[in-house]
Amino acid sequence: MRDEPNRRTGDREHDDPWRRLPAMAPAAPAGRAAATAPGRVRTVAEPSAPTLARTVAPSPLDPGAALDPYPVHRRLREEFPLTYDPLLRAWVLSRYADVATALTDRRFTHGHRPGDPACARAHTDVDLAELRHVVERTAHVLARRIAGRDRADLVADFCHWLPAGTVAAAVGVPYRDMMRLVRGRAATALAGECGGQIAVREKALASFLGNVLADPDQVAALRHAPAGLVARAWAESLRRDPPVQIAVRRTREDVPVSGGILPGGSSVALLVGAAGRDPERFREPDRFDPLRDDPGQLTYGPGFCPAVILAGLEAEYAIRTLFEAMPRLRLADGFRPAPAGLITRAPRTLVVLPNG
Repeated sequence: MRDEPNRRTGDREHDDPWRRLPAMAPAAPAGRAAATAPGRVRTVAEPSAPTLARTVAPSPLDPGAALDPYPVHRRLREEFPLTYDPLLRAWVLSRYADVATALTDRRFTHGHRPGDPACARAHTDVDLAELRHVVERTAHVLARRIAGRDRADLVADFCHWLPAGTVAAAVGVPYRDMMRLVRGRAATALAGECGGQIAVREKALASFLGNVLADPDQVAALRHAPAGLVARAWAESLRRDPPVQIAVRRTREDVPVSGGILPGGSSVALLVGAAGRDPERFREPDRFDPLRDDPGQLTYGPGFCPAVILAGLEAEYAIRTLFEAMPRLRLADGFRPAPAGLITRAPRTLVVLPNG
């Protein structure tokens, strides 16, 4: 968004669209009162100047953000913790404390996250032992199909199939029909409202495997790791590289947040990716560290939900079966995972050498 020329000519002063945009001002520095009232655009030039310069928040949808959103996220967290984005047509929250509140507080509505309390109450007849069995079996079959190749793409050949195949096996859909049926009737039969999370689990798994394989130390640590350590690495990947970057909620009433007050009845865009890398919440937030002493993630809620359980099991058995079938598995020479996407985000390819 570029600086606009001064339009104060006669009655056109009241038609200036910039004057109708709420809350675009940067936050006040920590420990200091805001210099501008909420709901106003902060001017940085004198009103009498020939042009009226303004400091305007960047947008999460700015060009280039799909490849590297983190500079935009950082500036929003530091300078614009509450801003209205005309492209999203929503207020934007980017700090961990605010995003976590919006995902859990009853003053916000119009959203669904697997594992939240309302979700947990919807699932009453789930056989955990059977879920574990079908995940293990599906991962084993997929890993064995890759093991004999000289080169493979784990996104296309593994991540794309494991979540769908797991649901298909759990509800008895024939393997040959799983991609045709599993995203509709079969998924809903297993996970109810959470059935649409299959694509999210694909992306989360791709990011997880990318984070592990990109670091030889993580490969060594997780190759024969117990389930607990794999679970910590999985949660850390969800924090650092969440599959859903932007979630949308709506306020039931006015809600105080960093930088001002969200008006009741407003649409709110929650930058989950920015919140997961908030240095006020996480030490060295850009670093993938399964052993960190300040863990946390916002993709899934803490309650019981088949989609959440399946995602964790898929991560666990992905690591186990891939390294069992391919002990020398590694990324191809010169290849580095490159996540991309604005609303959802993950590597589109993971090119590996199955036999080292």
